[in-house]
Amino acid sequence: MSLLETRGLHLQDRAKALGCLGHLNYYRLRAYWLGMESSKGPDGDHGFIQGASFDTALALYVFDRKLRLLVMDAIERVEVSVRTRWAHHLALKYGAHAYLDASLFKDPVLHGRLMAGLREEVARSQETFIEHYLRTYDDPPLPPLWSACEVMSFGQLSRWVGILKYRADRQAIASGYGLDERVFLSFLHHLTTVRNLCAHHARLWNRRFTITMQLPRSQAGAAFPALNPAAERNLYNTLAMLGLFLRTVSPGSSWAQRVRALILATPGVAPAAMGFPMGWESQALWLPGAATPSDPAPSSEGPCPP
Repeated sequence: MSLLETRGLHLQDRAKALGCLGHLNYYRLRAYWLGMESSKGPDGDHGFIQGASFDTALALYVFDRKLRLLVMDAIERVEVSVRTRWAHHLALKYGAHAYLDASLFKDPVLHGRLMAGLREEVARSQETFIEHYLRTYDDPPLPPLWSACEVMSFGQLSRWVGILKYRADRQAIASGYGLDERVFLSFLHHLTTVRNLCAHHARLWNRRFTITMQLPRSQAGAAFPALNPAAERNLYNTLAMLGLFLRTVSPGSSWAQRVRALILATPGVAPAAMGFPMGWESQALWLPGAATPSDPAPSSEGPCPP
């Protein structure tokens, strides 16, 4: 702690800072004060710029934790929705156990691996509906789509959707969100990475993603006005796409407005570090009760809880 002070990091409350470092790894917190470091300190190592403070770094850490919780909330809703649409489409078109038919999938090797993984998940599941099926039926030995999809991880689900052989099937699922199937699959793949980061409490705030998503071609037009093609590796487009998804999945959701409020309430966040464009807070997506004429129509099954 003394070394941080020597290098120029202001400690408003030294005891509080020591307590934080007793529970938060130094290198976890350091990610939030890196932007306040200068190239040279008095001891020849990194120093801090004028006005750098431990409390500012801690506020960014707390902000990032709250942001991860919001992102996990949105991903949960997307995941549940995609599970439902995948199972519903395949069951209606091909039958309750369509996923057993390798001919419906374009990669037999990956299909075999996914089947092996699913058998393991079913075998160790303690879900009541899985146990009931296994006690009641033995042919086929795996449950129907609407049960099986509930024990898949999000990563497994993403791959199951992605290896569907026929574009018409992939598009039928994606169209419910107003997306082309290639954009939809790219977003799912990206979300599995984001979800894993959140699950392991990793930093989201100013992260540069290696696994990015394909943006809709109409991003510059009316359909997707909130996206920022100039920030393809930043978090902003992930948040914007989640906000657009939730307009279909949970009509009336205040999720985007809660993201906006969190950012505006945290000084020092620097939205540009996440790829937010100038004036983002005035865009329709982030404002209460706002909607664009191009929003996908809500599902005919009715709205989900906001």
